[in-house]
Amino acid sequence: MDISTPALASMIALGIIVIISCFKEMNVGILGIAAALFVGIVFSGLKVAAIFKGWPVGLFMILVGVTFMFACAQVNGTMEKFSAYSVRLAKGNTALIPIIFFFLVTLVTTIGPGNIASTALLAPVGMAIAGRIGVPAMAMTMLIVGAANGAAFSPFAPTGIISNGIIAKMAPQLGIPADSLSSLAWKVHFNSEVVQGLVNFGGFFLFGGLAWMRKQSGGSALNIDEIAPKPEPFTTKQWATLAGIVALVISVIFLKWDVGAVAFGIGAIFLLFEIADDAKAVKAMPWGVIVMVCGMSVLIDIMDQAGGLLAMVKMIGVISNPVTINGVLGFITGIISAYSSSSGVVMPMFLPMVPGLIKEVGGGNPIALISSINIGAHLVDTSPLSTLGALCIASAAEHEDKAKLFRNLMLWGLSMSVVGALVCYVAFGVLGL
Repeated sequence: MDISTPALASMIALGIIVIISCFKEMNVGILGIAAALFVGIVFSGLKVAAIFKGWPVGLFMILVGVTFMFACAQVNGTMEKFSAYSVRLAKGNTALIPIIFFFLVTLVTTIGPGNIASTALLAPVGMAIAGRIGVPAMAMTMLIVGAANGAAFSPFAPTGIISNGIIAKMAPQLGIPADSLSSLAWKVHFNSEVVQGLVNFGGFFLFGGLAWMRKQSGGSALNIDEIAPKPEPFTTKQWATLAGIVALVISVIFLKWDVGAVAFGIGAIFLLFEIADDAKAVKAMPWGVIVMVCGMSVLIDIMDQAGGLLAMVKMIGVISNPVTINGVLGFITGIISAYSSSSGVVMPMFLPMVPGLIKEVGGGNPIALISSINIGAHLVDTSPLSTLGALCIASAAEHEDKAKLFRNLMLWGLSMSVVGALVCYVAFGVLGL
């Protein structure tokens, strides 16, 4: 296979950035822009303005609008109280608490904050309660991280917005009409929920969750006030915040309005009526992730123009067919994501390959390929090298052996690259979900 000099240069640049992201914590979005400028100017003869056209303006605006709105809900205490009231639904039934936590993390992630924010919010509470009622820390981590990553592809959540933004850009190549993008987004979200739920509930039962639940039958009821004290009632501003979140969900799901535009409108109302401290809200936004995703998108755009993306597609196509491609993508994205950013590096790198891969292997379902990339990249995030796994280790109860927990999560996370490949192959290649 002949590879042009610009294509080779773009692939080498991407490879260097991926390697750096695996061993050093830094915002690779900045590196991505610098690499795009270097490859574009030196090897492709592009002007700076032409290179900067690769900045995904639409995706950037949606991310800013949505993350600001939910940062307001976070800094004014709304999400914390909502979570506390939800945990109390268990009342005296101990066995329900892990299940409630799974659905609570799922709900909180789905409505907008995203997987990292919801885990940061709920892992300290969930792991502390697990320690009090005897749930193994490894088992509880499975549920918290699995729920967060399963719901991460909600059209309201940052990771889902990133995925859907990239999908919208390549929709014409895939023959996907604009009016079907919303239903496609929910299908990708559903696929993630199903696969992550099956794998991580399996992990929960495997690492002591099932044995613990059996012990609870016939046991003495707990005092929910000791486990999860009743919080203060919602304030007027917090009720207004909840109303804003409900309005966002209704307007996007039922009225089909643009999620970014609605979020900016609600965020502006929050500002005008001082629903939350806007300075704290802006500071709480995930600016690092936003810059990382958009910066890498600039490099991927240059790669596409230089022919590097097509060359990578052909390499993957050599070892794949329309059925096995799902497992191959699940494995490759899992391996890279174990050491790199799932949404900041892996998704912007692999999702744009979908149209080319379908053409190269002679067929394939675009939703299946998209789901394989997204799920493969996120199944490994239980690893302690990921933010989610690290949050759970940091929040584990004092009596837990954190060195052992670290080792077990590392082994589990790395094994997910293989498990992800098998699950994606079966779910999307064989069963065609």
